[in-house]
Amino acid sequence: MNFSYKNTLSGFSIIIFLLLATELFAKAPVITSKELSVAPSRIIRTCCGFGVEIGIAGVPFAKKTDITSREIMGTHTYMGGRTEQNGIIYTRRGGFLDMGHLRDCADWTAYLYNLIKASQTNSYYRHVELRNEGGAKSLDLNVPADLSEEQIISLAGKISFDLSMWHEISTWFGASYVPLISEKFSSFSPEDMYSNLMGVHLGMRAIKNNQEYDKAMTIELDKMLDSLESVDTEEETYNAMLKVNEVWYTNQKKYPNKNIVLKRYIEFGPELSPWLVPGYESRLQPYILPKPADSLSKYYQLSLKLNFRFPVDSVFPDKADRIITQIDFEKFVRFIQIEINQEEVLTVEKQLIKEEKNNHKNAKKKEKTENRINR
Repeated sequence: MNFSYKNTLSGFSIIIFLLLATELFAKAPVITSKELSVAPSRIIRTCCGFGVEIGIAGVPFAKKTDITSREIMGTHTYMGGRTEQNGIIYTRRGGFLDMGHLRDCADWTAYLYNLIKASQTNSYYRHVELRNEGGAKSLDLNVPADLSEEQIISLAGKISFDLSMWHEISTWFGASYVPLISEKFSSFSPEDMYSNLMGVHLGMRAIKNNQEYDKAMTIELDKMLDSLESVDTEEETYNAMLKVNEVWYTNQKKYPNKNIVLKRYIEFGPELSPWLVPGYESRLQPYILPKPADSLSKYYQLSLKLNFRFPVDSVFPDKADRIITQIDFEKFVRFIQIEINQEEVLTVEKQLIKEEKNNHKNAKKKEKTENRINR
């Protein structure tokens, strides 16, 4: 065969490009075949409750405040470790960020990236049983061999975000990490979904970074906090939390009371905007996060056989088998939004009744006082 210098150089360039591409995209954590076949827990790190100085039912004088700062939060460790000191931190362009949620979603993205890559060449990894969360849960992958690295990373992010969405949905209906202790108080709290999506984005960036994954995540996390203009101290986050006490949450209730959170964050659009505390905003625009593209759903299916806690008959009267997939999540979220609206109306009505009773009581006192004077 006759090869020209130009063709040889072109072929050599392709080889170099592929090597560089491999180097660029091969920095997700190295996961063994056994680890791939057994999915991690949905909650890897201890979650953070939203709010400060919140009591715990049955534990007199105990108060819970889950706050961290850049000085103490530590370096990232895949699937958690002693180097991390997680909690909530306030940022002027991204609002409150739950570092536990964020790191979990990043690590799930890295795990799913490895799983997708393995499934392209080994059918054993195309079906994975996930941990029970409101019912039996599984993931089926159908990823073509020619899907680009960029698309694979985006797909991993999409599945990770869907799993985080399911966690919020399932906790609303009674799923919990600790049996018999409801986590409804934390479902769709003001920082959850934005923190989850930020974690997905950081996980994708870390995979693309040419550093080892844990180091890459630490770097990307630091860059993100700079960009979002995070506060420097725990005290600043604490004060920002106090600004929204009795507005977004109340510390007059105790864990696990569902009414600790007063405002729930639910967004149906293609992107998420942070909730910012008045007086703590940046001069720059809020940091908007795009959600992963819905078109990626064609490459996988999350299947859930729901337990008795879910009102399947009300939301999906046609699903007698109680099995749903990720495409059904939005319908559940809309159902939750209706319930939230109804609860808010009831709260206002109760407050009005209480005020009316107080006004009536005060009027009676005033009348008695006036009668005494007139005598």
